[in-house]
Amino acid sequence: MGETKSAYAEAGVDIKTANETKKSIKGLVQSTYNKRVLAEMGGFGGLFVPPWKEYKDPVLVSSVDGVGTKLKLAFDTGIHHTIGRDIVFHCANDILVQGARPLFFMDYLALGSHDPKVVEAVVSGLASACSDIDCVLLGGETAEMGDFYQVGEYDLAGSIVGIVDRDNIISGSGIKQNDAVIGLGSDGLHTNGYTLARRVIFDMAGLGVEDTLPGTDLSIGEEMLRPHRSYV
Repeated sequence: MGETKSAYAEAGVDIKTANETKKSIKGLVQSTYNKRVLAEMGGFGGLFVPPWKEYKDPVLVSSVDGVGTKLKLAFDTGIHHTIGRDIVFHCANDILVQGARPLFFMDYLALGSHDPKVVEAVVSGLASACSDIDCVLLGGETAEMGDFYQVGEYDLAGSIVGIVDRDNIISGSGIKQNDAVIGLGSDGLHTNGYTLARRVIFDMAGLGVEDTLPGTDLSIGEEMLRPHRSYV
């Protein structure tokens, strides 16, 4: 058994550290729980009792997404606590478009090497975002894949499940001629457009993440890592 564990660690998967991290983030995850969660963190699947009786004709709405190349800024700056908020708010906004309110969220975090501080920072963002919109962080998966990701890099994706009454689903079917269109200005890039933004700012303009953004007291890295806004 000792040789097996040693061989696994030598292959680049640090199970002991990963288990210790799970214990350290347990409080963060459980801080989002409510009476509808049936099991503690650690099961193969999260158990959640939907609020069926609060709806006349309930419909579940789900979405899945990733943070995208905004992650590159987190790697360059060492700021990781906002990325978790990004993915939760991104997914929650997606189902809000159809009129659904979030019930629970699950994440998938894959790393080149297991860094407890990075994992805790990301999960703290996930948990705080879920608490802000009354959504349970029901579970997730952390994978260490040194053969796939560079050391210091990771990918973050998540899925959300929400609920809406069938009669309240927003589908766009009620749009008709002469309806008014209201445009709301964005307060940032959110999690979209970062491949183009990074090319313009860093490659074309020759600026760096630590340079001050003109007209502000913030660095370009800090400004571009502002969390995706929640419309919930």
